[in-house]
Amino acid sequence: MKKMLILLFLTVILALSGLISDHSTIAAAAIPKNTVYMDKSNHSYIPLRVLTGFGGIQTQWNAATKGINISLADITVTLTVGQATAYVNGKPVTISERAFSENGTTYVPLSLISQSLGIELTWNTDTSSITLTQGEVNTTLPVLSGSLLTADSPAVVSANRTFKIGSRSFNVQTVTISLLHPKISLDVVLAGNSVGKVEALGSLAKRSSAIAAINSTFFDAYTQGNYKAPYGYIVSGGKILMKSSGDRRTIFTIDNNNLAELIPGLDFSNRFAAGSIKGGLQAGPRLLVNGKVALNVAAEGFKDAKILTGGGARSALGLTRDHKLILLTSGGATIPQLAAIMKQAGAYQAMNLDGGASSGLYYNGKYMTAPGRLISNAIVIKE
Repeated sequence: MKKMLILLFLTVILALSGLISDHSTIAAAAIPKNTVYMDKSNHSYIPLRVLTGFGGIQTQWNAATKGINISLADITVTLTVGQATAYVNGKPVTISERAFSENGTTYVPLSLISQSLGIELTWNTDTSSITLTQGEVNTTLPVLSGSLLTADSPAVVSANRTFKIGSRSFNVQTVTISLLHPKISLDVVLAGNSVGKVEALGSLAKRSSAIAAINSTFFDAYTQGNYKAPYGYIVSGGKILMKSSGDRRTIFTIDNNNLAELIPGLDFSNRFAAGSIKGGLQAGPRLLVNGKVALNVAAEGFKDAKILTGGGARSALGLTRDHKLILLTSGGATIPQLAAIMKQAGAYQAMNLDGGASSGLYYNGKYMTAPGRLISNAIVIKE
């Protein structure tokens, strides 16, 4: 009897261990971001899960037959993975874009679905994204071109680079993040998890389990008090941690699919109310607009006459057309020189961050650029 109880106990333990192991495996699995995927032949596809519930759309997936039903009101589109014939209300339609499954996601041809169900598509050049509109409902998705990203592909790379601007050469440090990579998440983190506190950038990165981090907004670094107020909006987890109504400086924003954007400060309230902004921070000035140097510091509310002529340590972020985030630090650059550096680095959109002694870049457990003081907040990248 005693042996039977021991065997029963061991059986339960092994079963629980198996459950824990399975759960850990599932939790560790990287979930692909929701994107519109455009292949090398310019055929566009959308994840089936994006359509589920969008504007009243209903979807069904049959794993055994690999059949897909997508319906809205009195219209039903039927597809089968890999098949060149689809059916719209039972009538056959020959398609060149065949539904397929990869990385645990089923993709369906966007043109067929949009035309059949009356979904309006709007291409957004500045963010390389597409907005889908169905009645009063809309959603915006980043466009991933070329090849789908897999969990084992490189997500973050660092480099020390030299750029020549006019007669000067600048040594810069960069960390480039593939924002649409299934393993990547991004957040804005407060020092000490509280507004007004300061902390070492490396400490902030380590307690966030971040692979990379860069200082972000301006703050009152020179006050003698313990409260060192950050300047500008700070958003994390879809919540506003710091308000800055009426501030015109540029804001970096990111949504749940890691679609990043740079928007004017005065646009923030309406954009946030729409519910798409997950994280964000305000700094500026804006450096690049659609691949061109674009400096309008007065329009952003900067009043210091030396902002365009003074050189110093700089931090900046840039966005590429293929949804990569460039974090960059440089020494001795003016704002116009920093804009030229970001353009050479491959950014399509770019903005300045807090600089001087705050400038710091952390990657893979060590500093690429060590800040000269404690900082107020940071962008952190996690794998």
